[in-house]
Amino acid sequence: MKLERLLTLALAASLTLFALSGCGETSDQGSAVNQNSSVSADTATQDQASSGAQLRIAAQPYPLYTPIYVAYEKGYLQEEFDAVGAAYTWQEFKSGPLVNEAVAAGEADLGFMADLPAIIAKSSGQPIEIVSNVAYGEKGLAVLVKADSDISSVAELKGRKVAYATGSYAQHLLAVLLDKEGLKLDDVESINLGAGDQPAALASGEVDAIVIWEQYISQLTSDGTAKVLADGTGVKRGNMITYILSDYADQNPDVVKAWIRALNRGNELLENDPDAAAEAVAEDFGVTTELMRKIIDNFTYSTELTDEDIEEITAVKDFSLDAGIISEDVDISTFINTEYLDNLDK
Repeated sequence: MKLERLLTLALAASLTLFALSGCGETSDQGSAVNQNSSVSADTATQDQASSGAQLRIAAQPYPLYTPIYVAYEKGYLQEEFDAVGAAYTWQEFKSGPLVNEAVAAGEADLGFMADLPAIIAKSSGQPIEIVSNVAYGEKGLAVLVKADSDISSVAELKGRKVAYATGSYAQHLLAVLLDKEGLKLDDVESINLGAGDQPAALASGEVDAIVIWEQYISQLTSDGTAKVLADGTGVKRGNMITYILSDYADQNPDVVKAWIRALNRGNELLENDPDAAAEAVAEDFGVTTELMRKIIDNFTYSTELTDEDIEEITAVKDFSLDAGIISEDVDISTFINTEYLDNLDK
């Protein structure tokens, strides 16, 4: 799959631009997709795009979403979309907030991300709904300091420079950890940095701590650059979800269910042959297969939205509202839509 992806990348990008222009949509230099994406769109089923629905997927290349990348690399996504006569495009972004920008700009229909950026998007008025879980993992997100740092507790972050991606679920973890110490986000000097820029900032001493997710946690602790000050254990479940534009889902329920079936197949491989799954996606995340295999153990991968998942997402929403991270409340009962999961085999 990787070889095919590399060989067809240029052709797929040109086909995608053609398909978008044919729908009356344009991608100018200032668009969220062109400005913030890390790779060009990769269209997997273009031959059916003219006769069936097309789903524009806004992706993020992190192990938090391993089942999705397994489904992508092993061809499950294409097979499930072929089965319902649909097509998709694939565009990668560096964080959930950037995915939100693409969706808000009308350049994507579906995104997968952590709980907080999805809540922020809904709170801002985006017409989206959560249709599946992807994963959760308390150790998949952590506050890191340099390996030789004298900082030994979250309380000692007061007045220090802490880097995280504003609007990401890293912001929520930091806020929760500080709250347990009687502190607020205003008690640290927050530096807005993307995950890819945080390791260098920490190594150079530009910041005192970073709040970051996998694959960076395992990379930085394995090579001796950093140590974990605190992670989500006992304080943050760390739900990753799929959201989609409500109108798109209403008009294309079979596409939504095809998406979920593809993820379920990815989950099956992760459960039955985690070594094969690790080998399939390690390159996507820039890690070795061996390290990827260890990262997988930090997560529970499932599309199911259990009562515990819904309670956690609700708790994140409530905390974010109280802390002023969001200004408008979100009705969780309408934001989370389990009907596609409930009717998957009917």
